[in-house]
Amino acid sequence: QVQLVESGGGLVQAGGSLRLSCAASGRTFSSYVMGWFRQAPGKEREFVAAISWSGGSTYYADSVKGRFTISRDNAKNTVYLQMNSLKPEDTAVYYCNALRWPEVNALYAWGQGTLVTVSS
Repeated sequence: QVQLVESGGGLVQAGGSLRLSCAASGRTFSSYVMGWFRQAPGKEREFVAAISWSGGSTYYADSVKGRFTISRDNAKNTVYLQMNSLKPEDTAVYYCNALRWPEVNALYAWGQGTLVTVSS
């Protein structure tokens, strides 16, 4: 059974940084595109970033480009999201998943996510 466990969220002031982690289990994800999404209160879940299986290619939503960095460690079956220069509008629950690319469709059930709150 595939399980995705996100962690690393918290409360941070605007301009601060956080590093999120996503530990995947139940299968090997090294051959998959992996991605991060977020869902703010009252809004739809939206794409944030994705990374190719090798880590050689990355993709970002315009809203986070230049501030967020996605990376992965295939040996640990873990994906990371380094978030810098955080803004109040980055407040959301953040989720990870394996993706069907380039459709950006999630392949597995969503985990519980990790809450990021950015205060102004």
